Parts: sequence; structure tokens; C-alpha cells
Amino acid sequence: MLDTNLKNQLNAYLQNLNSAVELAVFLDEGVKSKELQALAQEIATMSPLITMVEKQDINERTPSMLVRSVANNTEIRFAGVPMGHEFTSLVMALLHSGGHPIKLDEEIIEQVRQLEGEFSFETYVSLSCQNCPDVVQALNMMAAINPKITNVMIDGSVFSEEVYQKDVLSVPAVYLNGQEFSQGRMTITEILKKVDTNADARQAKKINEKETFDLLVIGGGPAGASSAIYSARKGIKTGVVADRFGGQVQDTMAIENFISVKATEGPKLVQSLEAHVNDYDVDVMNGQRVKNIIEAEVNGGLITVELENGASLQTRSAILATGARWREMNVPGEQEYRGKGVAYCPHCDGPLFKGKSVAVIGGGNSGIEAAIDLAGIVEHVTVLEFDSKLRADAVLQDKARSMDNISIIVNAQTTEVLGNGKHVTGLNYLCRESQQTKQLALAGIFVQIGLVPNTQFLQGTVALNQRGEIITTSSGETNIPGVYAAGDATDSPYKQIIIAMGSGASAALGAFDYLIRTPEVSNTKVA
Repeated sequence: MLDTNLKNQLNAYLQNLNSAVELAVFLDEGVKSKELQALAQEIATMSPLITMVEKQDINERTPSMLVRSVANNTEIRFAGVPMGHEFTSLVMALLHSGGHPIKLDEEIIEQVRQLEGEFSFETYVSLSCQNCPDVVQALNMMAAINPKITNVMIDGSVFSEEVYQKDVLSVPAVYLNGQEFSQGRMTITEILKKVDTNADARQAKKINEKETFDLLVIGGGPAGASSAIYSARKGIKTGVVADRFGGQVQDTMAIENFISVKATEGPKLVQSLEAHVNDYDVDVMNGQRVKNIIEAEVNGGLITVELENGASLQTRSAILATGARWREMNVPGEQEYRGKGVAYCPHCDGPLFKGKSVAVIGGGNSGIEAAIDLAGIVEHVTVLEFDSKLRADAVLQDKARSMDNISIIVNAQTTEVLGNGKHVTGLNYLCRESQQTKQLALAGIFVQIGLVPNTQFLQGTVALNQRGEIITTSSGETNIPGVYAAGDATDSPYKQIIIAMGSGASAALGAFDYLIRTPEVSNTKVA
């Protein structure tokens, strides 16, 4: 079941077990059950602290595996075979159930431990989804801390009937006690905000008590991480406020143009960025959204950064590195069927459309790459491009045109997403040559039409161009003294990871130059 490399890695990890772990498997006669049985047997031979038992229970999905801490009686479940991106989730479940320390702030661990009530989570995933493990692992850690919390990872391709009955068309999809809880990537902080109603108030109080920063970075993507590292290396008090550390890179599967690294994946790069930032004395405030920036009253005074949870921070300088998000079509039906057939991540949601017909909106590199990937899973892919020609690189176009189950329509303007109230059934598009409206019957629509900057909260404060991008100088300066900007949120013509990192470094150096040349003037903190 496991190749030699995975066996060696797992053997090394399992040396960290401190207490007994039971693997209970629930099987039927299917192929997947045989795979899960072989996996569990192999794992059980690797440590004397792991035992495997086969059980029968009509209330358990088959095939599935329960990872139980004998010492703490906590339970973590995997329905299906947790390989692919979820193999790491299985390894962590084994370690945490076996007494290996959980790498979370003690404050968060205690918050999870003190949660009152019963929490039964179900997390639907696809094994090719790079976002899903973050949610699975966050919930599994909560389950390993608190016996009243359980989580089961459910492979949607194995339990397709269950997925169909619940209309799960986007992963990760989380249910809590049988009710829809969330869709998409969530951090443990965001999960706790939803289940612990007092979490926001406690966090706001803690943030309000922080001392003034020399430099506050807003955003935790490549530009923000670069800014924080360059700032901290100068020895000044540095903080990072991020909605989600890693930003859009977390959703990027293949990265092949990051110089000196032949190939990597977004989540791996984000792990390296986070580890690098944590090497320095940087105060990272994750899971926080900024609501407003208030310019200093006088030159050299303190800039106020207001957060959505009601807290505020003060800093002598700031770097805006808020990045970008997927651009939407802005047509009728898109929001109604978002997560119900309208998707933005082909790697995450593609497997849920196996054997069905889908469309990809956009003929750039992202769109054609998505079409090629999806063609290996779905029955048919139709690419709709607004322009009269595709904009993707020639090598991608040639590959797409060589595949029998990809159709390409140019001069096509999507005008409406169609559905039956539960999920997508098709779309309407306008043929820009004939001006005729045409219809396609589809199960899914993957939108790949570029990015839009996350700058809406800056309108009326920081100067933006017509596209909503922050206007900057070569050193990252904005129109507000002491406020700099970097990365995909700026008017830089090229949106690339390596360019974002470079601009983050430039902005940090520019901000440091501002600090050493501008006398510090105190002003009262805004409540």
C-alpha cells in the first residue's frame, strides 16, 4: 500500500508516539475496503503502540477507519482511504492521538478544551484538494484535545451517493451535528469563532492591549511575508495582520516559475514562508480582517489600523499587502449557485464532477490549465473565452486542442448561470459575433478569469487606480505618509509570486528609510 519512501517517513514519525493508539476499521467487500485494510495493517506493524481491530457497526460508513487515543478516549475518523493530500492528516491524527504535542498556542488549546457541548463534524473532501487538509487537520486537532468533539473526513469520490444527496459540489464542505457549517478553507481560529461566540471579544481585548508597532504588515501572502522578514531583520518591532496566512498561494497547485525551485505546490511554499517568518520576532495575528486605515494626524504620528472585530492597532508605518482574490463573472445565478456547481478551484472540486460535463470560463493560462486537468476527470469540458482568441501560452493551447473531450468557444460572453434551485444545470452565453444567445447543459462551471485586488476597504483613504489597485512609487510608497504597499494589490503590471516577494522587500526597505528619517510623534490611540 505504501511505497518505500512513505514507509520510511511514517516509521520515523511514529517513533514520536508516547501512548497507545487503536485503529478500528469498518469494511465491506469492496476494493477500497481492501486498500484501507492493507493500509491499517501496514501502519500497525510499524509501532508496538498501535493495534488494529476490525469491527462492524451499522452506524459507521464503510470503508472507514477510527483513530482512537486509548489514554484520552478521543476519536478521529477517516471515511475512505486517506491518501493523496490527506495522508498527512492521517499521520497527524496518529501522532496527536498517541500523545505527541499539538503545535498550537496554549491559549487556543485551552479554548478548545473548554468548549461546552457535543460537536460532531463531518468534512467532505477530495483527495486532490490542497485546501481540504487544513480544515481536516484543524478539526482533527480539536477532536484530539476535547473528547466531546469528533471529526470524520469523508472522501467524496468514495461516498458519491452521500455527496449527491447533500448536493456537495464544493470541498471542503463541513457539517456540524448534521447541519451545514462551512465551505472552503478555514483555520482553527475561524472555526473557533463560529463555535465559541465569545472568541471575537476575547481576541479584540488581547489585540487592543498590544503596544505600538514600528511597522505593521497587512496581509500574509508572499509580499506580506517578505515585508515582515525584511522589517524584522532591521530590528524594529514588526507585526502582521492576516485574514489567512499564505493568501492566494494556498490555492495554487503547481508552481514552476519560482526561480531556483524547479517545481513546488502552493501549500508547501506557504509552510516555508510561515516557518521563515516565525524565525524572527514577528507578532503574527492570523484570522483577522482590517476594516479601516486612519492616517496619522501629523507627519511622524501614529497610523491607526481598525479590525473587523472592533480592535485597533497603532503603528508608525504600515505595508498594505492584501493580495487579490478570484474575479467573479458577476452574472445572475453565480452567487446563488456558488459552491453548488459554480467553482473557482478545479483541483479541489474537479473530482466531484467525475463523468459529467463542465465549463471553464476564461482562456488564459489558468483557464486552459484548468480545462486540461478537468479533462482527465470529467466527461467533457467546454472552454468559453470572451475574446476572439485564447490568451494562454501556445504549448497549453496545443495540449488542450489535442484532447478529444475539450471544446473551445471564443467570442462567448457568459450571461447567466442556470440551476434547479439545488445545483447548476447549465449556462447561457451570448455569441458576440452573431449576437445570439445560446445555452449549454452543464453540471459545473469553473471560473478562471483572473484576479481582483483586495482593496475595497481602502476606498476613500488610499489612492487607487480604475482597477482598484493601490497606486505606488518604485519603493512602494502610497499617497499616505508612512503607508507603503506591495504585491498583487498594487498597480504592478505583473502578478507573480516572485515579483510580489521582491516588492515586499522593497516596501519594507522603503518603510524603514521613512522611519529613520521621520521623527516619532505620539498621538492618542483611537478607541
